[in-house]
Amino acid sequence: MKGRVKITVIKTFSPEEVFGHEILRDGKPIQACSYEVGEEFIMDHHLNRPKEFCGQAWHDLYNTLMIYYYGGDYDYPEPGVTYQPCSDGIRPVIFKIEKMRE
Repeated sequence: MKGRVKITVIKTFSPEEVFGHEILRDGKPIQACSYEVGEEFIMDHHLNRPKEFCGQAWHDLYNTLMIYYYGGDYDYPEPGVTYQPCSDGIRPVIFKIEKMRE
């Protein structure tokens, strides 16, 4: 990898925050994802998804991680930093992705 990348959980949303009411599955309320705001993941190699990292969220962030891996940049809102949500429409999570300076 040309450099390490840090993924930080910025915000998690519950179904109540998204829809204004709870969403049920099999008669039970769906809870927000288990990520904690401020939780960090340091990526030294793009193919090694951390065990505790959601597969759907990893899939959603993968293109951005690959762009950073190969030296590219989104340059928004500043060089080496971007924000990206997962695509879970019921309980989304917002991630900050940033290149780490060695």
